[in-house]
Amino acid sequence: MQLIGLLGGTFNPIHFGHLRMAQELADALNLAEIRFIPSANPPHKAAPTVPAQQRAEMVQLAIADNPLFKLDTRELNRTGASYTIDTLVSLREELGENGSLCLIMGSDAFSKLDSWHRWDELLHYCHIILVQRPNSQSQPKLSDELTAFLSDHYTENSDDLAGKSAGYIHMQQITAQEISATKIRVMLAAGKSTKYLVPDMVLAYIKQQHLYSLAQIS
Repeated sequence: MQLIGLLGGTFNPIHFGHLRMAQELADALNLAEIRFIPSANPPHKAAPTVPAQQRAEMVQLAIADNPLFKLDTRELNRTGASYTIDTLVSLREELGENGSLCLIMGSDAFSKLDSWHRWDELLHYCHIILVQRPNSQSQPKLSDELTAFLSDHYTENSDDLAGKSAGYIHMQQITAQEISATKIRVMLAAGKSTKYLVPDMVLAYIKQQHLYSLAQIS
């Protein structure tokens, strides 16, 4: 069964940390593709000052030269909050049982998973790939409920992911990279160079569209 990686986020803006993580996961897990899914209305964050359509256009520019990477704009076409469960249901209706969906998630996000809308249904539709960053100072503490959830569904063997369409949690280590969209926005607003943090095509777009001025970095 083909493995399809799902990488959601605001991508405000997309940067090399996102891209390198996606490539490492594709190589390590033999993913057939990774779908970048910009969030239009993230329920756990303040609304980004840059509109979803522009953030999606930056993603498209960043991934255009990699045949493994695809832009998925389904969250931009829905009204209301961009709930992950709705995206997974939509993808599963589209794909049927012919692919294994692998939702990529950092440990910080996983530690708050039990605050997500219908979080306990996620594994009905996908596997969860927990990204481990080497040399991390500390791992977020999990609630008892999340600890049990992780224990009940965890597998060390990545080959298990191709055996069924959903239901496992797997941890995968990636190279540590200290790149954040927040820091990039602050640097851009201050007029500092972000070359080698953000793809050149994305930087050109940011300059052309006059994004991330001092009024926009919050």
